[in-house]
Amino acid sequence: MSIAALITWVITAGLGSYMVATWRKHGGLRSGAPATHFPPARVFTHLGLAVAGLVVWIVFVATGAAVWSWVAVADLVLVAALGIILVRRWTVDGRLAMSGADSSSTGDLAEQHITRLPVVLHGIFAASTFVLVVLTAAGIGTG
Repeated sequence: MSIAALITWVITAGLGSYMVATWRKHGGLRSGAPATHFPPARVFTHLGLAVAGLVVWIVFVATGAAVWSWVAVADLVLVAALGIILVRRWTVDGRLAMSGADSSSTGDLAEQHITRLPVVLHGIFAASTFVLVVLTAAGIGTG
């Protein structure tokens, strides 16, 4: 199960990297006019913690030391919390943009160039990764 978690984590990271690249390409780091409602610190903390957790998981897979699996679980809790905040903001702004309400606040936000499919797939693979990591850390399915 640890290898399945590794695979889902890598897929999740790939989808996340695509979304960050799209966000950056459309002005996510531009200063001045509100090009984004995503604070760059939140985006890059989410990304950095996810990558760090992936490295921790690779160490766990390589060593089999249970402490690393629990470090990965703790890391994923933080990553998930930040991800939920980001997707909530993305959803609210997307709904406002679709309704045509107050385009000055939603305008051409960088995050609205991220289409629904990668967001949904990222969420599905992230949730799968979390479940697999928790089950592995708890020793379920490793027998």
